[in-house]
Amino acid sequence: MSAWTGDEREWLETDGLGGFASGTVNGVRTRRYHGLLLVATAPPVGRMMLVNGFDAWVEIGGRRIALTSHRYVPGVIHPDGRSQLVAFSHDPWPRWTYTLDEAGAIVQEVVLVHDRPTALVAWTLQSGAGPARLVVRPLLSGRDYHALHRENPLFDFEATTQAAAVTWAPYAGVPAVHSTSNGAYRHDPLWYRQFEYTEERARGLDHVEDLASPGELSWALTPGRRSVWMLSAQPGHPAIANNDDVEAAAESYLAAEARRRAAFTQPLERAADAYIVRRGLGRTIVAGYPWFTDWGRDTFIALRGLALTLGRLEDARDILLEWSGAISEGMVPNRFPDAGAAPEFNAVDASLWFIVAAYELERAAGKRSDLLPAAARRRLRESTELVLVAYDSGTRYGIHRDEDGLLAAGEPGAALTWMDARIDDVVVTPRVGKPVEVNALWLNALRIAGHRSHRWRALYEQGRSAFVARFWNESAGALYDVIDVDHDRGVVDVSLRPNQIFAVGGLPFPVVPGRLARRIVETVEQHLLTPLGLRTLAPGSPGYVGRYEGEVRTRDAAYHQGTVWPWLLGPFVEAWLRVHGDTRANRVIARRFLDPLRAHLGAAGLGHVSEIADAEPPFVPRGCPFQAWSLGELLRLDRDVLGERDVAGRGAGRRRG
Repeated sequence: MSAWTGDEREWLETDGLGGFASGTVNGVRTRRYHGLLLVATAPPVGRMMLVNGFDAWVEIGGRRIALTSHRYVPGVIHPDGRSQLVAFSHDPWPRWTYTLDEAGAIVQEVVLVHDRPTALVAWTLQSGAGPARLVVRPLLSGRDYHALHRENPLFDFEATTQAAAVTWAPYAGVPAVHSTSNGAYRHDPLWYRQFEYTEERARGLDHVEDLASPGELSWALTPGRRSVWMLSAQPGHPAIANNDDVEAAAESYLAAEARRRAAFTQPLERAADAYIVRRGLGRTIVAGYPWFTDWGRDTFIALRGLALTLGRLEDARDILLEWSGAISEGMVPNRFPDAGAAPEFNAVDASLWFIVAAYELERAAGKRSDLLPAAARRRLRESTELVLVAYDSGTRYGIHRDEDGLLAAGEPGAALTWMDARIDDVVVTPRVGKPVEVNALWLNALRIAGHRSHRWRALYEQGRSAFVARFWNESAGALYDVIDVDHDRGVVDVSLRPNQIFAVGGLPFPVVPGRLARRIVETVEQHLLTPLGLRTLAPGSPGYVGRYEGEVRTRDAAYHQGTVWPWLLGPFVEAWLRVHGDTRANRVIARRFLDPLRAHLGAAGLGHVSEIADAEPPFVPRGCPFQAWSLGELLRLDRDVLGERDVAGRGAGRRRG
């Protein structure tokens, strides 16, 4: 039992539309986001939690053996199905094995069907002595996925039954839940009250929820035969009329999912697929599960590892084309809100990352018109030009090219860089002026466009000369984090942060020469490197916070004030290789940086990399347990940066589409 009592490890299933299912390995829901059927009503946004989970048990020999575990206020676990859990695996989908003591064992599987808002749960009795009955009570809410649900008289328990199907429509305006099973349904409305979510409590948030159970499903268990329950936000297949039809449909879904997932040659490739989802007629990347949607900056950073490195060039193309259509005043959106609001244009770097990603796609596609047709190539180049023209002449939030050729940005109250945490209306790290990584991106964008335009080539040369002269801090052996702070000429921010690493690694073109580049890498390695990534501020600095914990305001204050970000390991290792020599021997040595991340794949979000971690030992994973750019940079490091190189300088193992 002891192996399954902890709540730290979490599993994830996604549907390719922005919807997902998730939970802990031991079955205790610890977040408001843990659920079985959480769907995107306007993919990938408009997310609604429809079915939070279920209560399940087996009746055998006059006994009732629990398969599920729930935590109720005040911290009471009931029932404790964890005591029956003897095995768990998450690949290719979550599978639990519960002992029924001398009566045998039962296997539970949870699978989300790709491109359908549909969850499939199946139980298989492996062996048994005597008749056994499985009983499952669905736990429903029908709420926004960020909210919580409480008992109320408006919940509609009514069930509509037809053959093997049952439909529940708890609230007007909320998608109905369509349930299909090869068992029997008995209507018996109940409220399950005061579930307690410990991860929400730890953040100082509301953490108690009531869920409605309209009735129970039951199956007579037969060894080797699946008891199947399918849940969907879409009406069931019209051909399903009886138990045999349900089993056939379920087997068809499972077989199709098994084939689809088997096409990914490695578990990390299957994990990467979770983040690439539909947006309208195109594609996008979900920044992280369970609470992020698609963010511009995250999309273009993650795209390199999740799509380009893995040879998913068509997906990369579709993602970039989708976002290019949203450019406004030279800016791509920072994010699309969940529902009912216009895109937010408040990131100075997202548009520059777009240019980098478009350039790397063009390089990867080469001259292949099937991967990048002429019209798509032209549109991406035109989008690059739109961004550079707007940034050069000036656009929102004071973004403009200054007389030294560098990019200035920012206004009071705006958080334009990736260090964008705020507490109420106060920006924790405002970085107004000329941030170092923004200018490394700016120079890379100018150099990329400079291959086609003398105008941008000349600006690149001017800006690069100014960059080295103005950002170098000789006394620290590092780069200033921001120069011309608050647009005050000559004022500098000496904070030792990881943003300077982008002047050496993480982008197509380094912008700092050899000796200085080596000193930057050495300084970053000495003060900021941890096993799970780079600290966002050096220990001992004013404002440094070593632990990301406490209520939301406390966590926001720590978000970029020391907290470790795994995605930054990608640019660091690439920079390390550039200054030490990108040889086969050094790539072998540098692989030591990846070992802790690989170990981490089994520690939090199973098969994935967390968003952040504490800045001090033991470097506890925090934030989103499933983060797109964290996994993307691990893949880019493993396959491209540290992989065997072909003559074009790309990972030799990369599929070319």
